[in-house]
Amino acid sequence: MLQEFIAENETISIFVGGKLYPRHEAKVSVFDSVVQGGDAVWEGLRVYNGKIFCFNEHLARLQSSAKTLAFTDIPATEYIKDAIKKTLKANQMFTDAHIRLTLTRGEKITSGMDPRLNQKGSCLIVLAEFKPPVYDNTKGVKLITSHIRRNSPAHLDSKIHHNNLLNNILAKIEANYCGADDAIMLDNLGFVSETNGCNIFMVKNGVLLTPNADSCLPGITRSIVLRIADELSIPMLQRNISIAEFYNAHEVFTTGTIGELTPVYEIDGRKIENKSQNKLLEKINAAFKSLIQTEGEQID
Repeated sequence: MLQEFIAENETISIFVGGKLYPRHEAKVSVFDSVVQGGDAVWEGLRVYNGKIFCFNEHLARLQSSAKTLAFTDIPATEYIKDAIKKTLKANQMFTDAHIRLTLTRGEKITSGMDPRLNQKGSCLIVLAEFKPPVYDNTKGVKLITSHIRRNSPAHLDSKIHHNNLLNNILAKIEANYCGADDAIMLDNLGFVSETNGCNIFMVKNGVLLTPNADSCLPGITRSIVLRIADELSIPMLQRNISIAEFYNAHEVFTTGTIGELTPVYEIDGRKIENKSQNKLLEKINAAFKSLIQTEGEQID
């Protein structure tokens, strides 16, 4: 799976540090913390039919991550909302758009690791693009298991939605070399955590299962799937799950803002066979599609 360039994005405007800039003029300083150490937090949001989906949930997570990293200058919710809506309106983006929202610790007075060098305030970046879901949600995706382990809270807590993504990128590189779409990452005990970019679910004998969110980000789309399962009275468990259990699942799918709900047809050469024919993913996805048509905050 390789994203392709969309011609409409050639002339987009991008919000950086309080102003809108043409795509090829949108830049941050080489002294910015995101350049020097990946010291920033981010969110991915989607726009459907003139509405920003799960707007408040994403902004709350961004601000919580910034607080955890001890940012001293965290923009207010209304300032961030205004910046996002201003960017979307400038680009005439009202559906099939994806927003990469980044908050950096800001520019340093000199190169160095110490956050006390950041004396110019944080920098908010709103990068909105015309971008439908990036996976083939009809055919599905092929996964491999990476030897790169997902960070645990003992190292760099995955609950922080930070920009230091090398852990995930190394797993993605491994998937690329293996001719797969993405990689499953295990935790320190060898249980499945998530993929390099999405949360993961499986179905077995009519029960929906997903890994405990010990070493993965408990995603917003993940929480919506759990909510839908509850509303549809689908039996659901969160527990430690081994990769062997995923090989023998009746259905497997990933969840995330970037791709929505994506079926998995193969893991490490093992075909996912739906022997039960329950088609729980189809039911959950139908409910999800209904939600994105009705929920969200209006842009205008």
